[in-house]
Formats: sequence, C-alpha cells, structure tokens
Amino acid sequence: MGIETITESHFEAKFVPRTAPTDEEILAHARVHARSVADDIGVDLDALSWAISARAKRRAGACRWDATSEEATIVLSRRAYDAFDRAAFESIVRHELIHAWEYQRFGDSDHGPRFRKRAQEFDVPVHCESFTEPRYRLRCARTDCDWTLDRHRASKPVKAPGRYHCGRCGGSLRVEHVESGRTWESASGYGGARTALGDDW
Repeated sequence: MGIETITESHFEAKFVPRTAPTDEEILAHARVHARSVADDIGVDLDALSWAISARAKRRAGACRWDATSEEATIVLSRRAYDAFDRAAFESIVRHELIHAWEYQRFGDSDHGPRFRKRAQEFDVPVHCESFTEPRYRLRCARTDCDWTLDRHRASKPVKAPGRYHCGRCGGSLRVEHVESGRTWESASGYGGARTALGDDW
C-alpha cells in the first residue's frame, strides 16, 4: 500500500468548517427544550413568542410582557448561545420560562422569593454568568480591598469615578479599560484615556 498524497483540495473536502447556527436553529433548540419542561413549570407555550438578539452583550435572555395582549416574548442572545454549552443554554431557557410563567399567572415578574423558589426547583441560576468580557472594571483603589464591579457601558461611575466610593469599604474608585489596561480615577482621567486610545476605545 502506497503513501497517499494529500492535496489542498483533499484537505478541504475532509475538513469542512462548522457553520454558525441560524437564528431558526437556535430557536428550534429552545422550543424543543421548552416543550420538555413547560407542563412542569406551568407555562402556556401557546401564549408565548420567541426572538433572537444579535446585539445583547450582557443578558443571555429576557422575557418581555405585553399586558394588553397578555403575551410573553422570550428573547435569547445569540452570543450567549455561542458562548455556553448545551446545559447552560437550556438553563437560560428555563429561567426565562419561569419569568413567562410568573407574567402569565401573576401579571408581573422579578427575581424575588417566588422566582427563586421556582428557580431552585428547576435547577436554574437566579442570575446568569457573564458571557462576554466587560469593557470596564471598577476597582477599589485601596490595596487592602479586592472589591470589583464589571461594566459593559460607560455608566456614571465609569465616567466620573471620583464622585463614587467602593461598595465594600468606602474607598475611592479606580476604573480600568479592560482591553487596554489603561486606568483612571477622575472625570478628566476618563476623558484623557478616551482621547489617548482613540479608535481602540
């Protein structure tokens, strides 16, 4: 038996890169899982619609309620689907189904005691872990305090950290632009960092 010569076209034929799932494929996965747990949760899937968000960076999912039509819409993040494994994605679906159940049954929903009790029953985290790197990180400026808080947008404490204090010890804040590592502790420092980074901001 001779040695097989592997050509570039031979390689391409055997190793086809995996394509990203379509929105419909993601929604199909969500709907199939929803059908498997809907009766136990008590949610009415016929009064529920689904959507995909390609823009969401912080929330893996959301449940919106239209009180007029009494219809819930579960919006799932494409980025979260790409970042999480199957079990984690399905727990997000269950999380949002519990919100839908609360809206359908009580007309409101939050992460209060009622939600937490149901979340525990269905092995659902009350808050989803982050699936994207934050853009900013607030830190306590004191060396003996390790308090941090991640932010994806330039909130008021990010833009003017000198006006705010550490959530744990009351010390002053330092903000880090995560990608570059540049830090600042004042509104002028924020402006300077933004100017210095330019297109890399």
